[in-house]
Amino acid sequence: MPKVPNIIPVTDLRQDAAAALKRLRATRQPVVITQRGRAAAVLLSMDEYERGENERQLLRIIARGEREIAAGKGFDLDAVLAEADALLDPGTP
Repeated sequence: MPKVPNIIPVTDLRQDAAAALKRLRATRQPVVITQRGRAAAVLLSMDEYERGENERQLLRIIARGEREIAAGKGFDLDAVLAEADALLDPGTP
């Protein structure tokens, strides 16, 4: 069963941003901000935002690799895996 998204109107966000942030931390789910009854933005925790950015960067690297393979180019597997590990665990040197 799909989860019902957390939705708050922009006026509620404007009036009590602290409550919206508390809700975000409590549910660990994105909060959809509506304006005039339509979805206008999504509020994410910093952890979720960073995780999503890391995933997108990894997908870009994979897509680049696929294009290079198709063009007959490429990189050493160890270098590619090291770059992927660095993206997945930014604390690793």
